[in-house]
Amino acid sequence: MDLIKHIRIDKDSRVPKYQQIIDSIIQNISVGNLSIDQKIPSINMFSEEFYLSRDTVEKAYSILKERNIITSIRGKGFYISRTKLISKVNILFLVNKLSSYKMEIYNHFVNKIGANSHTDLHIYHCDETLFLNLLDKNKSAYDYYVIMPHFKTEQLNHISFTDQVIKAIKKIPKEKLVVLDNIKPITGVKSIEIYQDFENDIYFALKEGLTKIKNYKKIILIYPNKSVYPYPRRILHGFRKFCVEYKLDFEILNEVYGDMVLKTGDLFITIEESDLVNLVKQAREDEYILGKDIGVISYNDTPLKELLGITVMSTDFKVMGEMAATMILNNEKGKFKVPFNFIERESL
Repeated sequence: MDLIKHIRIDKDSRVPKYQQIIDSIIQNISVGNLSIDQKIPSINMFSEEFYLSRDTVEKAYSILKERNIITSIRGKGFYISRTKLISKVNILFLVNKLSSYKMEIYNHFVNKIGANSHTDLHIYHCDETLFLNLLDKNKSAYDYYVIMPHFKTEQLNHISFTDQVIKAIKKIPKEKLVVLDNIKPITGVKSIEIYQDFENDIYFALKEGLTKIKNYKKIILIYPNKSVYPYPRRILHGFRKFCVEYKLDFEILNEVYGDMVLKTGDLFITIEESDLVNLVKQAREDEYILGKDIGVISYNDTPLKELLGITVMSTDFKVMGEMAATMILNNEKGKFKVPFNFIERESL
């Protein structure tokens, strides 16, 4: 069999023989000596050829199977099942939606983790069943599992975790688990947790802008109550807490309506991009001046909002992605709270 002539086992090396088998097979895949569905030697053939114990070869093959690099077909033997980049660190990255913010986190993560790793990105669209299927399909196949947990109920309400999701996450070895954006006390000190504090983030951000905010007569939060990708209700809690504490008149609406009545002295806080666009468009049509007649604060920053002079409250997505990668590279564990910034511009 062709593979035999390419395998190198150094009997004088301090590297365990089973690990040498693993490394040699991965090396042969990376240089193209092995292709998808190609048959490799049986355990008995391998042990006889290299004078190794059957247990040593069996251990190597077992680990290769766990990593989905090889597969076994009963009565036929072992075959290569994965020829995508085999690297020192393989990472599964599960994101709840394909938004510009999530992709910013992912891109900064990939750039920071470097070329010595391979990251597979999957979108589960806040769907519990799809998330569970992705985890089950890829169990034991990766060195790290990076998860952004955001789910939706049948009524399109946001939920951070379900019982089944918690059960599935608990099956991931803690040292392989990275939870981003939204955490729950189910992981422990051996995992990595990079998170937002949705309730306190919006509360303290608004508090930072209190001097300007108090100049407005009413604050209107546009919180999409029934969204395909729902938002944490902790945002609502933090907003209410701020308004009640400082005795501010406020209202919560589901969306910016096309015929909505705008009044001088209104301050709008928008979360979704579509609501911001509709609000700015309507304000211009009604000849209101942003930052003078009405105020606008948007949730999460983008280059376009900066260009338009829109005041924002925003998570530092670059820090979130880079910190997750840094902790993996440094083999660090623990929690890290991502900075949440209030950036004042002309719209306030």
